Amino acid sequence: MKSAPIQQPTIAAIATAMVSQQGSVGIVRLSGATAIDIAKQLFVAAGKQIWESHRVLYGHIRHPQTDVVVDEALLLMMLAPRSYTREDVVEFHCHGGTICVQQVLQLCLTAGANLAQPGDFTLRAFLNGRIDLTQAESISELVGARSTAAASAALAGLQGKLRKPIQQVRDRALDILAEIEAQIDFADDLPPMDVPGICEQIDELSQTLITILATADRGELLRTGLKIAIVGHPNVGKSSLLNALSRTDRAIVTDLPGTTRDVVESNLVIGGIPIQVLDTAGIRETVDRVEQIGVARSKTAAQQADLVILTIDGQRGWTDAEMEIYAQVQEKSLILVVNKMDLITELPKLPADLQQPVVALSALSQEGIDRLEAKIVEIAQAGTIGAANLDLAINQRQAAALTQATSALERVQETIASDLPWDFWTIDLREAIKSLGEVTGEELVESVLDRIFSRFCIGK
Repeated sequence: MKSAPIQQPTIAAIATAMVSQQGSVGIVRLSGATAIDIAKQLFVAAGKQIWESHRVLYGHIRHPQTDVVVDEALLLMMLAPRSYTREDVVEFHCHGGTICVQQVLQLCLTAGANLAQPGDFTLRAFLNGRIDLTQAESISELVGARSTAAASAALAGLQGKLRKPIQQVRDRALDILAEIEAQIDFADDLPPMDVPGICEQIDELSQTLITILATADRGELLRTGLKIAIVGHPNVGKSSLLNALSRTDRAIVTDLPGTTRDVVESNLVIGGIPIQVLDTAGIRETVDRVEQIGVARSKTAAQQADLVILTIDGQRGWTDAEMEIYAQVQEKSLILVVNKMDLITELPKLPADLQQPVVALSALSQEGIDRLEAKIVEIAQAGTIGAANLDLAINQRQAAALTQATSALERVQETIASDLPWDFWTIDLREAIKSLGEVTGEELVESVLDRIFSRFCIGK
Protein backbone atom coordinates (compact mmCIF):
# COMPACT_ATOMS: atom_id res chain seq x y z
CA MET A 1 0.00 0.00 0.00
CA LYS A 2 1.41 3.40 -1.03
CA SER A 3 1.82 6.07 1.62
CA ALA A 4 -0.14 9.31 1.44
CA PRO A 5 1.57 12.18 -0.40
CA ILE A 6 3.81 14.37 1.72
CA GLN A 7 2.16 17.77 2.30
CA GLN A 8 4.42 20.48 0.87
CA PRO A 9 3.89 24.07 -0.30
CA THR A 10 2.25 24.46 -3.70
CA ILE A 11 4.78 25.06 -6.45
CA ALA A 12 4.42 26.59 -9.92
CA ALA A 13 6.61 26.80 -13.01
CA ILE A 14 6.50 27.15 -16.77
CA ALA A 15 6.55 23.59 -18.11
CA THR A 16 7.28 24.29 -21.77
CA ALA A 17 10.39 25.58 -23.52
CA MET A 18 10.65 29.37 -23.55
CA VAL A 19 11.49 30.59 -27.06
CA SER A 20 10.65 34.19 -27.90
CA GLN A 21 7.81 34.57 -30.42
CA GLN A 22 7.69 30.81 -31.08
CA GLY A 23 5.54 27.94 -29.90
CA SER A 24 1.77 27.69 -30.18
CA VAL A 25 1.18 26.63 -26.57
CA GLY A 26 2.80 27.53 -23.27
CA ILE A 27 2.01 25.55 -20.12
CA VAL A 28 2.13 26.77 -16.53
CA ARG A 29 2.01 23.89 -14.05
CA LEU A 30 1.07 23.92 -10.35
CA SER A 31 1.28 21.10 -7.82
CA GLY A 32 0.18 21.07 -4.19
CA ALA A 33 -2.71 21.31 -1.81
CA THR A 34 -3.75 24.83 -2.88
CA ALA A 35 -3.34 24.31 -6.65
CA ILE A 36 -7.11 24.03 -7.23
CA ASP A 37 -7.86 27.08 -5.07
CA ILE A 38 -5.35 29.15 -7.07
CA ALA A 39 -6.86 27.91 -10.33
CA LYS A 40 -10.34 28.97 -9.20
CA GLN A 41 -9.01 32.43 -8.31
CA LEU A 42 -7.52 32.96 -11.76
CA PHE A 43 -9.59 30.95 -14.24
CA VAL A 44 -13.12 31.76 -15.40
CA ALA A 45 -14.66 28.82 -17.26
CA ALA A 46 -17.06 29.61 -20.10
CA GLY A 47 -20.65 28.41 -19.71
CA LYS A 48 -21.52 25.68 -17.23
CA GLN A 49 -18.49 23.42 -17.51
CA ILE A 50 -17.92 20.95 -14.69
CA TRP A 51 -14.76 21.33 -12.58
CA GLU A 52 -13.57 17.75 -12.15
CA SER A 53 -10.39 15.72 -12.46
CA HIS A 54 -8.99 14.93 -15.90
CA ARG A 55 -11.42 17.20 -17.70
CA VAL A 56 -10.24 20.05 -19.94
CA LEU A 57 -12.00 23.36 -19.34
CA TYR A 58 -12.09 26.31 -21.75
CA GLY A 59 -12.13 29.88 -20.51
CA HIS A 60 -10.09 32.95 -19.65
CA ILE A 61 -7.40 33.75 -17.12
CA ARG A 62 -8.17 37.02 -15.33
CA HIS A 63 -6.30 39.14 -12.84
CA PRO A 64 -8.17 38.49 -9.56
CA GLN A 65 -8.03 42.15 -8.42
CA THR A 66 -8.55 44.08 -11.67
CA ASP A 67 -10.59 41.43 -13.54
CA VAL A 68 -8.47 42.18 -16.64
CA VAL A 69 -8.26 39.25 -19.06
CA VAL A 70 -4.66 37.99 -19.28
CA ASP A 71 -5.19 35.17 -21.77
CA GLU A 72 -7.69 32.83 -23.39
CA ALA A 73 -6.69 29.38 -22.22
CA LEU A 74 -7.47 25.77 -21.39
CA LEU A 75 -7.35 24.40 -17.85
CA LEU A 76 -6.51 20.79 -16.99
CA MET A 77 -6.97 19.47 -13.45
CA MET A 78 -5.49 16.18 -12.20
CA LEU A 79 -6.54 15.49 -8.62
CA ALA A 80 -4.43 13.44 -6.22
CA PRO A 81 -3.42 10.69 -6.37
CA ARG A 82 -4.02 10.39 -10.15
CA SER A 83 -1.37 12.91 -11.14
CA TYR A 84 2.33 13.13 -11.94
CA THR A 85 3.24 14.14 -8.40
CA ARG A 86 0.39 12.29 -6.59
CA GLU A 87 -0.68 15.78 -5.45
CA ASP A 88 -3.39 18.01 -6.94
CA VAL A 89 -1.93 19.24 -10.23
CA VAL A 90 -3.26 22.07 -12.41
CA GLU A 91 -2.03 23.09 -15.84
CA PHE A 92 -2.88 26.35 -17.62
CA HIS A 93 -2.48 25.84 -21.38
CA CYS A 94 -1.87 29.37 -22.63
CA HIS A 95 -0.85 30.91 -25.92
CA GLY A 96 2.82 30.37 -26.71
CA GLY A 97 5.66 32.86 -26.69
CA THR A 98 6.97 34.51 -23.55
CA ILE A 99 4.49 37.19 -22.44
CA CYS A 100 1.33 35.20 -21.69
CA VAL A 101 2.97 32.37 -19.75
CA GLN A 102 5.14 34.78 -17.75
CA GLN A 103 2.05 36.78 -16.77
CA VAL A 104 0.14 33.67 -15.75
CA LEU A 105 3.09 32.36 -13.74
CA GLN A 106 3.35 35.68 -11.91
CA LEU A 107 -0.35 35.55 -11.06
CA CYS A 108 0.12 32.04 -9.61
CA LEU A 109 3.02 33.22 -7.46
CA THR A 110 1.05 36.25 -6.28
CA ALA A 111 -1.82 33.91 -5.35
CA GLY A 112 0.45 31.98 -3.00
CA ALA A 113 2.43 29.42 -5.01
CA ASN A 114 6.19 29.09 -4.66
CA LEU A 115 8.43 29.16 -7.75
CA ALA A 116 9.52 25.59 -8.45
CA GLN A 117 13.21 24.75 -8.57
CA PRO A 118 14.76 22.42 -11.19
CA GLY A 119 13.29 18.93 -10.86
CA ASP A 120 10.81 19.86 -8.11
CA PHE A 121 7.81 18.17 -9.74
CA THR A 122 9.68 14.92 -10.37
CA LEU A 123 11.20 15.07 -6.89
CA ARG A 124 7.69 15.16 -5.45
CA ALA A 125 6.69 12.22 -7.63
CA PHE A 126 9.65 10.32 -6.13
CA LEU A 127 9.04 11.39 -2.53
CA ASN A 128 5.35 10.52 -2.83
CA GLY A 129 6.12 7.01 -4.06
CA ARG A 130 4.84 7.33 -7.60
CA ILE A 131 8.25 6.53 -9.13
CA ASP A 132 11.57 5.24 -7.84
CA LEU A 133 14.91 6.97 -8.38
CA THR A 134 15.82 5.00 -11.52
CA GLN A 135 12.58 6.14 -13.13
CA ALA A 136 13.16 9.74 -12.03
CA GLU A 137 16.60 9.76 -13.63
CA SER A 138 15.13 8.18 -16.76
CA ILE A 139 12.68 11.07 -17.05
CA SER A 140 15.56 13.53 -17.08
CA GLU A 141 17.41 11.46 -19.65
CA LEU A 142 14.32 11.14 -21.84
CA VAL A 143 13.87 14.91 -21.90
CA GLY A 144 17.54 15.42 -22.78
CA ALA A 145 17.87 12.50 -25.23
CA ARG A 146 19.90 13.38 -28.32
CA SER A 147 18.94 10.33 -30.39
CA THR A 148 16.14 7.78 -30.74
CA ALA A 149 18.41 5.13 -29.20
CA ALA A 150 18.99 7.33 -26.14
CA ALA A 151 15.26 7.99 -25.88
CA SER A 152 14.50 4.25 -26.10
CA ALA A 153 17.00 3.46 -23.34
CA ALA A 154 15.54 6.20 -21.14
CA LEU A 155 12.01 4.95 -21.80
CA ALA A 156 13.07 1.43 -20.76
CA GLY A 157 14.25 2.85 -17.44
CA LEU A 158 11.02 4.81 -17.04
CA GLN A 159 9.05 1.59 -17.57
CA GLY A 160 10.91 -0.02 -14.66
CA LYS A 161 13.24 -2.28 -16.62
CA LEU A 162 16.16 -1.28 -14.39
CA ARG A 163 14.24 -1.04 -11.14
CA LYS A 164 12.77 -4.54 -11.40
CA PRO A 165 16.02 -6.56 -11.64
CA ILE A 166 17.74 -4.36 -9.05
CA GLN A 167 14.81 -4.76 -6.67
CA GLN A 168 14.81 -8.53 -7.23
CA VAL A 169 18.53 -8.75 -6.42
CA ARG A 170 18.07 -6.63 -3.31
CA ASP A 171 15.09 -8.67 -2.10
CA ARG A 172 17.02 -11.91 -2.52
CA ALA A 173 20.01 -10.43 -0.69
CA LEU A 174 17.68 -9.42 2.15
CA ASP A 175 16.32 -12.98 2.28
CA ILE A 176 19.86 -14.38 2.52
CA LEU A 177 20.72 -11.87 5.25
CA ALA A 178 17.58 -12.84 7.19
CA GLU A 179 18.50 -16.53 6.93
CA ILE A 180 22.04 -15.92 8.19
CA GLU A 181 20.87 -13.75 11.09
CA ALA A 182 18.27 -16.35 12.01
CA GLN A 183 21.04 -18.96 12.19
CA ILE A 184 23.09 -16.63 14.40
CA ASP A 185 20.21 -16.15 16.85
CA PHE A 186 18.43 -19.51 16.69
CA ALA A 187 20.97 -22.03 15.40
CA ASP A 188 19.82 -24.69 17.86
CA ASP A 189 16.21 -24.49 16.69
CA LEU A 190 16.86 -24.49 12.92
CA PRO A 191 18.17 -27.06 10.44
CA PRO A 192 21.81 -26.60 9.33
CA MET A 193 22.39 -23.77 6.90
CA ASP A 194 22.90 -24.71 3.23
CA VAL A 195 26.22 -22.93 2.73
CA PRO A 196 26.82 -24.16 -0.86
CA GLY A 197 23.28 -23.04 -1.71
CA ILE A 198 23.94 -19.56 -0.28
CA CYS A 199 27.19 -19.31 -2.25
CA GLU A 200 25.34 -20.27 -5.43
CA GLN A 201 22.65 -17.65 -4.79
CA ILE A 202 25.22 -14.92 -4.16
CA ASP A 203 27.04 -15.88 -7.35
CA GLU A 204 23.78 -15.59 -9.33
CA LEU A 205 23.16 -12.15 -7.85
CA SER A 206 26.68 -11.05 -8.80
CA GLN A 207 26.24 -12.25 -12.38
CA THR A 208 22.98 -10.32 -12.69
CA LEU A 209 24.69 -7.13 -11.54
CA ILE A 210 27.65 -7.69 -13.87
CA THR A 211 25.25 -8.02 -16.81
CA ILE A 212 23.55 -4.75 -15.90
CA LEU A 213 26.92 -3.04 -15.37
CA ALA A 214 27.86 -3.94 -18.94
CA THR A 215 25.35 -1.31 -20.11
CA ALA A 216 27.31 1.56 -18.50
CA ASP A 217 29.52 2.22 -21.53
CA ARG A 218 26.51 2.18 -23.82
CA GLY A 219 24.73 4.60 -21.52
CA GLU A 220 27.67 6.99 -21.52
CA LEU A 221 27.89 6.79 -25.31
CA LEU A 222 24.18 7.53 -25.79
CA ARG A 223 24.25 10.46 -23.37
CA THR A 224 27.48 12.22 -24.28
CA GLY A 225 27.90 11.02 -27.85
CA LEU A 226 31.14 10.68 -29.78
CA LYS A 227 33.48 13.51 -30.72
CA ILE A 228 35.14 13.00 -34.10
CA ALA A 229 37.89 15.17 -35.57
CA ILE A 230 38.53 15.13 -39.32
CA VAL A 231 42.22 15.94 -39.85
CA GLY A 232 44.59 15.96 -42.78
CA HIS A 233 46.69 18.04 -45.11
CA PRO A 234 45.01 21.06 -46.78
CA ASN A 235 42.74 20.36 -49.76
CA VAL A 236 42.28 16.62 -49.18
CA GLY A 237 38.50 17.03 -48.91
CA LYS A 238 37.92 17.33 -45.17
CA SER A 239 35.17 19.93 -45.54
CA SER A 240 33.54 17.91 -48.32
CA LEU A 241 33.60 14.89 -46.01
CA LEU A 242 31.91 16.87 -43.22
CA ASN A 243 29.23 18.01 -45.67
CA ALA A 244 28.72 14.44 -46.91
CA LEU A 245 28.32 13.08 -43.36
CA SER A 246 25.93 15.86 -42.32
CA ARG A 247 24.06 15.93 -45.65
CA THR A 248 24.39 19.73 -45.65
CA ASP A 249 26.70 22.43 -46.96
CA ARG A 250 27.90 23.08 -43.42
CA ALA A 251 31.48 23.84 -44.45
CA ILE A 252 32.78 26.02 -47.28
CA VAL A 253 34.39 23.95 -50.03
CA THR A 254 36.81 25.38 -52.61
CA ASP A 255 39.78 24.17 -54.65
CA LEU A 256 42.01 26.55 -52.72
CA PRO A 257 44.10 24.93 -49.94
CA GLY A 258 43.70 26.52 -46.51
CA THR A 259 40.06 27.58 -46.97
CA THR A 260 39.12 26.25 -43.51
CA ARG A 261 40.84 28.49 -40.97
CA ASP A 262 39.00 27.38 -37.83
CA VAL A 263 37.28 24.28 -36.45
CA VAL A 264 33.83 23.85 -38.01
CA GLU A 265 31.38 21.77 -35.96
CA SER A 266 28.38 19.70 -37.01
CA ASN A 267 26.13 17.64 -34.72
CA LEU A 268 24.40 14.61 -36.19
CA VAL A 269 23.22 11.11 -35.31
CA ILE A 270 24.78 8.02 -36.88
CA GLY A 271 23.37 4.60 -36.06
CA GLY A 272 21.46 6.02 -33.10
CA ILE A 273 24.63 7.56 -31.62
CA PRO A 274 24.98 11.34 -31.18
CA ILE A 275 28.05 12.47 -33.09
CA GLN A 276 29.90 15.79 -32.94
CA VAL A 277 32.03 16.07 -36.08
CA LEU A 278 34.80 18.66 -36.21
CA ASP A 279 36.19 19.75 -39.56
CA THR A 280 39.64 21.13 -38.80
CA ALA A 281 42.02 23.41 -40.65
CA GLY A 282 44.57 21.65 -42.84
CA ILE A 283 47.71 20.78 -40.89
CA ARG A 284 50.84 22.16 -42.56
CA GLU A 285 53.70 24.55 -41.98
CA THR A 286 52.66 28.12 -42.81
CA VAL A 287 53.76 31.71 -42.23
CA ASP A 288 50.16 32.95 -42.26
CA ARG A 289 49.42 33.93 -38.63
CA VAL A 290 45.68 33.23 -38.91
CA GLU A 291 46.29 29.84 -40.51
CA GLN A 292 48.84 29.02 -37.80
CA ILE A 293 46.14 29.54 -35.17
CA GLY A 294 43.81 27.26 -37.16
CA VAL A 295 46.48 24.55 -37.38
CA ALA A 296 47.08 24.74 -33.62
CA ARG A 297 43.35 24.38 -32.98
CA SER A 298 43.25 21.41 -35.36
CA LYS A 299 45.92 19.62 -33.34
CA THR A 300 44.09 20.36 -30.10
CA ALA A 301 40.81 19.07 -31.54
CA ALA A 302 42.51 15.86 -32.67
CA GLN A 303 43.94 15.23 -29.21
CA GLN A 304 40.59 15.85 -27.50
CA ALA A 305 38.53 13.75 -29.93
CA ASP A 306 37.27 10.24 -29.19
CA LEU A 307 37.89 9.24 -32.80
CA VAL A 308 40.13 10.75 -35.48
CA ILE A 309 39.41 10.50 -39.20
CA LEU A 310 42.73 11.03 -40.98
CA THR A 311 41.84 11.99 -44.54
CA ILE A 312 44.20 11.75 -47.49
CA ASP A 313 43.88 12.65 -51.18
CA GLY A 314 43.67 9.39 -53.16
CA GLN A 315 45.28 11.07 -56.16
CA ARG A 316 48.27 12.33 -54.22
CA GLY A 317 48.56 9.24 -52.02
CA TRP A 318 50.52 8.81 -48.81
CA THR A 319 53.27 11.41 -48.50
CA ASP A 320 55.67 12.61 -45.83
CA ALA A 321 53.05 15.22 -44.88
CA GLU A 322 50.53 12.45 -44.08
CA MET A 323 53.22 10.58 -42.16
CA GLU A 324 53.85 13.62 -39.95
CA ILE A 325 50.16 13.98 -39.13
CA TYR A 326 49.77 10.24 -38.58
CA ALA A 327 52.63 10.27 -36.08
CA GLN A 328 50.72 12.79 -33.99
CA VAL A 329 47.41 10.89 -33.90
CA GLN A 330 48.31 7.19 -34.32
CA GLU A 331 47.77 6.49 -30.62
CA LYS A 332 44.15 7.67 -30.91
CA SER A 333 41.23 5.58 -32.12
CA LEU A 334 41.61 6.26 -35.85
CA ILE A 335 40.09 5.63 -39.26
CA LEU A 336 42.10 6.37 -42.39
CA VAL A 337 39.89 7.77 -45.16
CA VAL A 338 41.18 7.72 -48.72
CA ASN A 339 39.14 10.42 -50.45
CA LYS A 340 38.56 11.35 -54.12
CA MET A 341 38.16 7.74 -55.23
CA ASP A 342 35.96 9.06 -58.08
CA LEU A 343 39.17 10.33 -59.70
CA ILE A 344 41.27 7.13 -59.46
CA THR A 345 40.82 3.42 -60.17
CA GLU A 346 42.69 1.84 -57.27
CA LEU A 347 43.91 2.59 -53.77
CA PRO A 348 47.25 4.38 -53.47
CA LYS A 349 50.09 2.59 -51.71
CA LEU A 350 49.77 2.84 -47.94
CA PRO A 351 52.28 1.97 -45.16
CA ALA A 352 52.60 -1.80 -44.79
CA ASP A 353 52.47 -1.59 -40.99
CA LEU A 354 49.24 0.46 -40.90
CA GLN A 355 46.98 -1.17 -38.29
CA GLN A 356 43.99 1.16 -38.42
CA PRO A 357 40.91 0.53 -40.60
CA VAL A 358 40.89 2.08 -44.08
CA VAL A 359 37.76 3.37 -45.85
CA ALA A 360 37.95 4.42 -49.51
CA LEU A 361 35.29 6.88 -50.62
CA SER A 362 34.36 9.93 -52.60
CA ALA A 363 33.02 12.74 -50.45
CA LEU A 364 31.94 14.59 -53.59
CA SER A 365 29.70 11.78 -54.91
CA GLN A 366 29.06 10.33 -51.40
CA GLU A 367 30.11 6.90 -52.65
CA GLY A 368 31.41 4.96 -49.62
CA ILE A 369 29.97 7.31 -46.97
CA ASP A 370 27.73 4.46 -45.74
CA ARG A 371 30.85 2.32 -45.17
CA LEU A 372 32.46 5.09 -43.15
CA GLU A 373 29.33 5.48 -41.04
CA ALA A 374 29.21 1.72 -40.42
CA LYS A 375 32.86 1.75 -39.30
CA ILE A 376 32.21 4.70 -36.95
CA VAL A 377 29.30 2.84 -35.34
CA GLU A 378 31.37 -0.35 -35.08
CA ILE A 379 34.18 1.45 -33.27
CA ALA A 380 31.75 3.36 -31.04
CA GLN A 381 29.97 0.17 -29.96
CA ALA A 382 33.10 -1.92 -29.51
CA GLY A 383 32.97 -1.57 -25.72
CA THR A 384 29.22 -2.18 -25.38
CA ILE A 385 28.85 -5.65 -26.89
CA GLY A 386 28.29 -7.23 -23.48
CA ALA A 387 25.08 -5.24 -23.13
CA ALA A 388 23.69 -6.04 -26.56
CA ASN A 389 20.88 -8.18 -25.16
CA LEU A 390 19.59 -5.40 -22.89
CA ASP A 391 17.82 -2.19 -23.81
CA LEU A 392 19.05 -0.54 -20.61
CA ALA A 393 21.74 2.11 -20.33
CA ILE A 394 22.73 2.89 -16.75
CA ASN A 395 24.35 6.19 -15.80
CA GLN A 396 27.56 6.86 -13.88
CA ARG A 397 25.88 7.17 -10.48
CA GLN A 398 24.06 3.89 -10.92
CA ALA A 399 27.19 2.19 -12.21
CA ALA A 400 29.20 3.33 -9.16
CA ALA A 401 26.58 1.97 -6.76
CA LEU A 402 26.26 -1.34 -8.63
CA THR A 403 30.04 -1.71 -8.69
CA GLN A 404 30.11 -1.28 -4.91
CA ALA A 405 27.34 -3.86 -4.54
CA THR A 406 29.15 -6.35 -6.76
CA SER A 407 32.40 -5.90 -4.85
CA ALA A 408 30.57 -6.38 -1.55
CA LEU A 409 29.03 -9.65 -2.78
CA GLU A 410 32.47 -10.85 -3.87
CA ARG A 411 33.78 -10.11 -0.37
CA VAL A 412 30.92 -12.18 1.10
CA GLN A 413 32.08 -15.13 -1.01
CA GLU A 414 35.66 -14.60 0.18
CA THR A 415 34.50 -14.46 3.80
CA ILE A 416 32.59 -17.71 3.41
CA ALA A 417 35.56 -19.37 1.69
CA SER A 418 37.81 -18.26 4.58
CA ASP A 419 35.44 -20.03 7.01
CA LEU A 420 34.94 -16.88 9.09
CA PRO A 421 32.04 -16.64 11.58
CA TRP A 422 28.54 -15.86 10.30
CA ASP A 423 28.63 -12.36 11.76
CA PHE A 424 31.34 -11.45 9.24
CA TRP A 425 29.15 -12.65 6.37
CA THR A 426 26.50 -10.10 7.22
CA ILE A 427 28.84 -7.06 7.14
CA ASP A 428 29.44 -7.05 3.39
CA LEU A 429 25.97 -8.39 2.63
CA ARG A 430 24.49 -5.32 4.34
CA GLU A 431 26.85 -3.13 2.30
CA ALA A 432 25.59 -4.72 -0.93
CA ILE A 433 21.97 -4.19 0.12
CA LYS A 434 22.68 -0.54 0.97
CA SER A 435 24.37 0.08 -2.40
CA LEU A 436 21.46 -1.48 -4.29
CA GLY A 437 19.08 0.72 -2.31
CA GLU A 438 21.04 3.76 -3.46
CA VAL A 439 20.20 2.87 -7.07
CA THR A 440 16.45 2.71 -6.50
CA GLY A 441 16.34 5.46 -3.88
CA GLU A 442 15.54 3.34 -0.83
CA GLU A 443 18.91 4.24 0.72
CA LEU A 444 19.77 7.86 -0.03
CA VAL A 445 20.82 11.03 1.73
CA GLU A 446 19.38 14.45 0.93
CA SER A 447 22.60 15.76 -0.63
CA VAL A 448 22.50 13.01 -3.27
CA LEU A 449 18.87 13.83 -4.10
CA ASP A 450 19.75 17.51 -4.44
CA ARG A 451 22.57 16.68 -6.84
CA ILE A 452 20.38 14.42 -8.98
CA PHE A 453 17.35 16.70 -9.28
CA SER A 454 19.37 19.88 -9.79
CA ARG A 455 20.19 18.54 -13.27
CA PHE A 456 16.53 18.63 -14.27
CA CYS A 457 14.95 21.49 -16.18
CA ILE A 458 12.58 23.81 -14.30
CA GLY A 459 8.99 22.69 -14.71
CA LYS A 460 9.72 18.96 -14.80
